[in-house]
Amino acid sequence: MPRVSKAEAEKNRAIIEQVSSRLFREQGFHGISVADLMGAAGLTHGGFYGHFESKDALAAIACARAFEESEARWRKRVGEAPDRAAARSALVDGYLSARNRNNAGAGCPVAALANDVAREPDDKPVRGAFHAGVEQLLDILASVQPGDDAAANRQAALAQMAMLAGALTLSRATQGTPLSNEILAAARAALLPEG
Repeated sequence: MPRVSKAEAEKNRAIIEQVSSRLFREQGFHGISVADLMGAAGLTHGGFYGHFESKDALAAIACARAFEESEARWRKRVGEAPDRAAARSALVDGYLSARNRNNAGAGCPVAALANDVAREPDDKPVRGAFHAGVEQLLDILASVQPGDDAAANRQAALAQMAMLAGALTLSRATQGTPLSNEILAAARAALLPEG
């Protein structure tokens, strides 16, 4: 079998990362095998270790990629808003939407991966990737708080992130019941009392 070119290998690696980022958010790190990941990427299982040292290494890369996607969406929403209040409202509305609830594979990795990451040993690289990603999103959330006190804005962002992720997780867990939408609406009302 001929070797693939460097460009083809890079393309294949990017596909594996993209597919893994989606599938890990949908099924968890241990909910899908390397063979299934590679199959979903349209590649053979045997090629995996030519791209990644281990499934753990891929989990960290896929986690970082998921956070990069979320960060880009958040920055876009903030950039399109006329002021901080509108930006905060856009972030909350997007996060607590039925679309986000119904699409874990493309959604925020905080709600999708937190439980999996919490079960991983401290020395696993995915823990560092998750921590870095949470910090990125917290920075964005802190930047849309109404005041200019950095410490107070971070505290508000921490509380809001916890409510966002918790509400989305509970809403996903109760999806298909009226409670699911009630959770999203209640969290939105608590986070955006002015509107």
